[in-house]
Amino acid sequence: MAQSQADLVKALVDAGVHFGHRVSRWNPKMEPYIHGKRNMIHIIDVRETLKGLVRAKKLVQQTIASGRDILFVGTKRQARHAIQQEAERCGMHYVSERWLGGTLTNFRTIRARLNRLEELEKLWEPGATGKAAIDSYSKKMKSTLARERVKIKTNLEGIRKMERLPGVMFIIDTRREHIAVKEARKLGVKTIALIDTDSDPDLIDLPIPGNDDAMRAIEMILKELADSVIDGKTGRRSPTRRRSSTGRRSSDDGQPAANRNRSRGSIGIKKILPQMKIRCTQIMNALAFSSVCI
Repeated sequence: MAQSQADLVKALVDAGVHFGHRVSRWNPKMEPYIHGKRNMIHIIDVRETLKGLVRAKKLVQQTIASGRDILFVGTKRQARHAIQQEAERCGMHYVSERWLGGTLTNFRTIRARLNRLEELEKLWEPGATGKAAIDSYSKKMKSTLARERVKIKTNLEGIRKMERLPGVMFIIDTRREHIAVKEARKLGVKTIALIDTDSDPDLIDLPIPGNDDAMRAIEMILKELADSVIDGKTGRRSPTRRRSSTGRRSSDDGQPAANRNRSRGSIGIKKILPQMKIRCTQIMNALAFSSVCI
């Protein structure tokens, strides 16, 4: 294990993960992660980088094993290809083109746009006669719908299968993806980030200090996290019902079936009670009116 970590440190140094920004651009909160400076450029402590990476891998593996997903976010040119490649390799969600405001906080609207994408793609599918439905449209309408399909697919292809909020979000360059960081903090989503010397580590739950402009360093860190995702998937529990230690059938949330049915019954009674009160009031009023008439 020590030898593998030594090899990892050597590979990270060769990739240039220890190079920070110029001294004039630094954030004072990054001082604990800085080893020194050379030629007016800060040098990041690789030991802190390795420590953050090990902790991040453990968190990712535990999150995936518990049944939650991870969202990879990196829209800068140096990270786009690596983000998409590693996310697809481990079967997770990603945003590599542009972070749309409200991707997490207004996910209902994002989901509606994805449904629109499915509708547009069905127009290009060949029907029973061998012709697609789009062939019956005019040339101008074809061009308009094609542009709309490309635009939605470019921005939202990576989160197309995301049905709920992720358990963890990995971000590259928090200064560039500041909207994603704010949305994650607002919704309580845990964040892991590769932060450079000009970033604020207090905004991130688990920072990994390192060069966020070096392509090889980004690829290596993404590869390590993607391997942790694959390892975590092997520990995921099956979605089928299982018997608890008390012998009762329980679902994935660990709640016994009897308690779940009882809670459903109580919810139904709560809905009926107001209607019963109104009906009883109407009956009493009718009886009082009839007694007056008699």
